[in-house]
Amino acid sequence: MPLIVGLGNPGAKYQDTPHNVGFEVTGRLARRAQALFRRSRAAKAEEAVWPDRPRVILLRPLSYMNLSGEVVQAALRWHKFEIAELLVVCDDVNLPPGHVRFRVKGGAGGQKGLLSIVEVLGTEEFSRLRIGVGGGEPGADVARHVLRKFPRDLRETMSAALETAADAVECYLRDGLETAMNRYNTRRSSPENDNPSGGDIPPGDFSPQGDS
Repeated sequence: MPLIVGLGNPGAKYQDTPHNVGFEVTGRLARRAQALFRRSRAAKAEEAVWPDRPRVILLRPLSYMNLSGEVVQAALRWHKFEIAELLVVCDDVNLPPGHVRFRVKGGAGGQKGLLSIVEVLGTEEFSRLRIGVGGGEPGADVARHVLRKFPRDLRETMSAALETAADAVECYLRDGLETAMNRYNTRRSSPENDNPSGGDIPPGDFSPQGDS
């Protein structure tokens, strides 16, 4: 069973921003399962164990996005997961807002959390669920976009997308990745472009925001 990692930045100032959709999805999954996030013994992270599936662990790194790889590696080792059991949930500025897409593997593009994980693990061979947040148009200030609150006109769309993403993860757990891909991958007319992006935040003090 998998280690499900939701990427984001810790602290109240980053809540409800595009870069934190991974945190949001894992939070929704924990609430559905009536699981509580607690400080992880494995790494600088918080984690929740699925009550009726003890080998399903939700993990939210608290090291800031660009240091996610070290946290994920430590959690994999501590819980004795294989890399093939890893699913990373993150934002993608190159998908339209509200779209979701599983991928079996692929480059990190500009997404700093994915890049950190790829560099530390030394492989791109892990699954990811990308959630479209828009903002990746040529010339756009992507770093600013992913760290600002969602505009009012997108909040309903993104709230629905986060629910869909949580449904997709539950389908992945129940029926496997191929079924989840066939059921939830959003089709779009433009060619596939795995280039999610996000701005670096320097490491520093933080206040963990666990769900309760």
